[in-house]
Amino acid sequence: MNPISRIVASLAFIAALPDHAVAEIRMPAMFSDNAILQRGMEVPVWGWAKPEATVQVRIFDQAKETTAGKDGRWSVKLSPMEASKKPAVMTITDGEGKMEVKNILVGEVWLCSGQSNMEWSVAGSVIPDFINPDVSMIRGIRVPPVRADQPVDDFKGNWTVGSPKTFRSYAGAAFFFAYHLHEQLGVPVGIINTSWGGLPIEPYIPPEGFAQVKEIDVAKIKYTAFPYWSKNGPSTSYFGMICGVKPYGIRGALWYQAESNGNEGDSYVHKMRALVGGWREVWKQGDFPVYFVQLPNYKEHRANVWGAMIVLPPNNDPKGGDGWARIREAQGKVPSRIRNTGMAITIDIGEGANIHPQNKYDVGRRLALWALARDYGRKDLVHSGPLYKSMKVTGNKIELSFDHVGGGLMAAKKPSPRSFEMPAPVDKLDGFAIAGADQKWHWAGAIIKDDKVLVSSPDVEKPVAVRYAFSGNPVRASLYNREGLPAAPFRTDTWKFLRYSDHTLSKIVD
Repeated sequence: MNPISRIVASLAFIAALPDHAVAEIRMPAMFSDNAILQRGMEVPVWGWAKPEATVQVRIFDQAKETTAGKDGRWSVKLSPMEASKKPAVMTITDGEGKMEVKNILVGEVWLCSGQSNMEWSVAGSVIPDFINPDVSMIRGIRVPPVRADQPVDDFKGNWTVGSPKTFRSYAGAAFFFAYHLHEQLGVPVGIINTSWGGLPIEPYIPPEGFAQVKEIDVAKIKYTAFPYWSKNGPSTSYFGMICGVKPYGIRGALWYQAESNGNEGDSYVHKMRALVGGWREVWKQGDFPVYFVQLPNYKEHRANVWGAMIVLPPNNDPKGGDGWARIREAQGKVPSRIRNTGMAITIDIGEGANIHPQNKYDVGRRLALWALARDYGRKDLVHSGPLYKSMKVTGNKIELSFDHVGGGLMAAKKPSPRSFEMPAPVDKLDGFAIAGADQKWHWAGAIIKDDKVLVSSPDVEKPVAVRYAFSGNPVRASLYNREGLPAAPFRTDTWKFLRYSDHTLSKIVD
């Protein structure tokens, strides 16, 4: 090889190397200017420098030192810091070079992930008039949607400061969550957006999560769940999006996803176990809280009839079980199966014909109630709508008991799904169905007595089971607590039933 050829080959080799192999000091996108660091806990900081260089990190009154590895990667842990609205500079040196990360605040940081309803922007949502657009204490970073077969340790992105110009680009549910936290806590809040529209849950699950849950056959998922999308199999979004974020210090995570797994039942519970358990294992930050959104009411389910897609009419059968009823039931089981999780109920703010309901304000507020009550000491807050607890047969009636009744149960309706007002009381409690041992369902009358609900029907002399709001778009549902939070859909039976596939008119026995 002649000298010129050798020079060209050498330059090509250098150009092909990862950036951190030739840069003196480089920080990942998570540590760009304007970042928010998590208060009250050790905060991992990492980056790249010259191989085996002595690296020092300084911020506020602390300095941490370590030695870079042979690959140039290094990491330290900052000691716990108090919340700070005063901008700070993080200085990183390796004995020869120096880098600064500017305008850093310290507060609360949450990972926000899921599919399109988490990705949905503030601009695409209905924005309440009372929202103050001066939100400089809220900051966000967006991880680009990327799938990969192996872990990707960085991404192209940066933290942005909330302002009247920028906040509309933030993920709506995440922003309104952060808005409520900042209002209540008075500290900076950072949101890390790793959502991607249309994705099922499987790509977000780490291999470590799949390994924890024996009920999941990963090979079966790989070859049957994603036949039309390359690199959309298990863990590909985790590798491409989450690996560039961990182990950044976070208080917890928010999850809004299930639409793409909408035909599932208990299998989704197992996948949530794998997701949450896997994230917690790779973050090495203990059992941090994970709060998720139960899917809202939505009626438009489709069927393929001789090659043409048709929209099926709303289900007015008291038996229910259509649409997202089963996936909501699975979501409702998650808090009892996975410690330190909670469910925001949204059965009253969906829009029947719109898979992307516009009221992300209430979604964020209801998620924030969980965090405020469970993580920030606000024990006075009622943070959930009524959740079914138990039933008792009394003559020709069934008496239902609930957790999270708050100041009491009430029959109510929101003025509209996009309204931010409290639901208004109504005369009739509706949405309940009742059945006897023959498993024939009838719409039922229901009354509230001593914070219990009594359900009955003249067509069922000896009732054995009740269902409430157990359909794709349960427009009859009207049970709330007096704090204005809706009751979650439920059924007291475990009977198998027929449902229609979303893609064919074939019946499936569950």
